[in-house]
Formats: sequence, C-alpha cells, structure tokens
Amino acid sequence: MTKNTLWTILGVIAAIVIAWILVSVLFSLLQIVFKLIIVAVVAVLVFFLMRAAFRGPRD
Repeated sequence: MTKNTLWTILGVIAAIVIAWILVSVLFSLLQIVFKLIIVAVVAVLVFFLMRAAFRGPRD
C-alpha cells in the first residue's frame, strides 16, 4: 500500500465521521425547530380557547 492510498483511506474515513456528526446536529436542530413550531401553534390555540371561555356571554 502506498502512502497516497493510506491518506486517501484516512481522508474518506474522516469525511464520513464529519458528515455523520453534521447530519446528527442538523437533525437535532430540525427536531428542536419542529417542536417549537408545534408548541407555538398549540399555545395560540389554547390562548384563544381560554379567552373565549373567560370572556363571558356579554362581551
């Protein structure tokens, strides 16, 4: 095995490890953003339901 082949193999392994880490971080961030969007939508719905419940018949 030549020196260039060894560096190529190490480069491929490093690229796979870095890509794995970046994809994990990206999916974690997307999961957090998705949860925040769902929480915001549910909070708005709950706010309007509570406002309607406490408003009373005359308002």
